Amino acid sequence: MKTVQLKKRGTNKFKYLSKQCTLKKPLVLVFGNRYMLQEKNIYNEIRDIFEDGEIIFGSTSGDITSESVDDESITITAIEFERSSFIIKTANVLNSNVEINSFKSGKELIEQLPKEGLKYVFVVSDGSFTNGSQLTKGMNAATDDNLIITGALCGDAARFETTLCSYNENPKEGKIVAIGFYGETLEVSFATKGGWIPFGPERIVTKSKDNILFELDGKPALDLYKTYLGEKSKELPGAALLYPMKVKSKHEKKSIVRTILNINEEENSMILAGDIFENSKVQLMMTNVDSIVNAAELGAAQALELRKSKPELAILISCIGRKLVLDQRVEEEIEEVMEVVGKDTTISGFYSYGEIAPFNGEMNCHLHNQTMAITLISE
Repeated sequence: MKTVQLKKRGTNKFKYLSKQCTLKKPLVLVFGNRYMLQEKNIYNEIRDIFEDGEIIFGSTSGDITSESVDDESITITAIEFERSSFIIKTANVLNSNVEINSFKSGKELIEQLPKEGLKYVFVVSDGSFTNGSQLTKGMNAATDDNLIITGALCGDAARFETTLCSYNENPKEGKIVAIGFYGETLEVSFATKGGWIPFGPERIVTKSKDNILFELDGKPALDLYKTYLGEKSKELPGAALLYPMKVKSKHEKKSIVRTILNINEEENSMILAGDIFENSKVQLMMTNVDSIVNAAELGAAQALELRKSKPELAILISCIGRKLVLDQRVEEEIEEVMEVVGKDTTISGFYSYGEIAPFNGEMNCHLHNQTMAITLISE
């Protein structure tokens, strides 16, 4: 495996972060600032650099390399596989002829990939219109829960306005891209860790629909949430990223962290990043910088111990909520991962609106929030 990384800041041209070399038919991952990805010539600019590359775009809440975490930039990671191959398929949840159906989109997307020899799928998805919970369930339905799938919902800083994604075209809204990897020597391992701690009483979801939470213990959910936040409630919905929810439902074996993306004052409700079922048990969560950084280190160690060979590429997907807590210390969680996996491993990734990965020790993927999802790849 050969990799090359480039970065562009502002209106400057792309500059190489690594040693420049020629790659044959590379997979080109382009992660970056939404406004910069909306520039009309961005696809052609990258196509000029990688004439025979397969180019995947995804907007972020900060793009990640071993060099830094950047908000006002675009980062390219180009990968040439020497013993493995890949196939790319796409879906669009904004098909004008039908209602948005994230489950169907996920299922049909994975079904497009030839099954023979398929070892791993990396997904880059629209993060504005896609229901991440339904997307992952649809993808699992197409695989019988026996295929490793990791990935992310694209981000837009902390604005939550527009997310962009595409394959071999200018980035646009509503797109989902799946990269299927094939090869006998391909080795993929993963881990997810959060570092969030539950606090306060456990409450029961008494009214919800899809990803909208209306009532806890028979009382308006938003009123209760505001009571807990106190003065910070004036900063909603942004402040909600610092106080996610631990959710345990009868539909899932394990509890999962859910971010509150928005609020509806008229309905006294909260819009979550994924589905929340009635009769689920809910508890607020909080964290600090050290807990988040330690969780990233533990996740990297867990992903590494499952491996036979040294990782050549590490894809790191971390949540925008973690980034807000880390603030100016945001690079510390990346540095901890690098210490564990080794400085020769190419680091690529971004801060997202949702992390896609299985729970540790499982195969079927889930939508996570407030989590660092680490995928280690070698061939």
